Amino acid sequence: MIPVLSLLEARVLGVLVEKEHTVPDIYPLSLNALTAGCNQKNNRDPVMNASEVEVQAAIDRLRPLSLVIESSGSRVMRYSQNVQRVLKVPTEAVALLAALWLRGPQTAAELRAASERLHRFADVSSVEGYLEQLATRAAEAGGPLVALLPRSPGMREQRWAHLLSGHVEFASSPAAPTGDSGAGASELGALRAEVARLATEVAALRAQVEALERDRSSDSH
Repeated sequence: MIPVLSLLEARVLGVLVEKEHTVPDIYPLSLNALTAGCNQKNNRDPVMNASEVEVQAAIDRLRPLSLVIESSGSRVMRYSQNVQRVLKVPTEAVALLAALWLRGPQTAAELRAASERLHRFADVSSVEGYLEQLATRAAEAGGPLVALLPRSPGMREQRWAHLLSGHVEFASSPAAPTGDSGAGASELGALRAEVARLATEVAALRAQVEALERDRSSDSH
C-alpha cells in the first residue's frame, strides 16, 4: 500500500513523468532541474515555490517506496520515476495520473489535452476508459487511484481527481455562483497556494528532523 503523499511528493512524481517524455536529453533529472520543474508557473496548479531542501525531503520519502530511483551522474545525483512498475498500471494510466499530479482535478477532456505530450489518446472515450479502470482498481491491487468528483453547480462536466494524496474532501462543495466566479476562483487559488505553502513547510521540517536523527545516531557511535 502506498502511503498518502503530500502535495509536493505528488508534484515530484508528476514532474519526473512529464520530463521523461518532454526533455529526454536531460533525464534522469538533477535536483536543480527537478526543483525547477516543481516550481514551473505554466501547466501547474497550484503554483509552488519549493526549495531544493524541500524537494530533496520529498525525494527521500519516495525512494523507499521505489517510486523514485536515484542514480549517480557525472557530477550530481539524478532521479527518475518508477511509477508504472510500482503501481502496476499501463503507460496510458501513468500519463493521466501525472496530469492530475501536476494540475489537480480535471475533466476527461481536459486530461486528454493536458496529457497529450505524454500519450496521445484517440478520443475522450479512451481517456474515460482508463480512468474507469483506475477508479475500480481491486483492493488486492492497492485500491482505486482516481475518483470521479460530484458535479458542482454551474459546471457542465464532472472532474476526476487522484487519490494518492487522500480523498478530495472539498471537491463536492458547491461552486461559487456564476455572477461571482471571479471572486470564487480567487479564493480557490489562495486556498491552493496556502495548501502548497504548508506542504513545503512540512517537507522542510521533516528534512530537519531526519537530519537531527542522523546526527544523533552518528554521535552515539
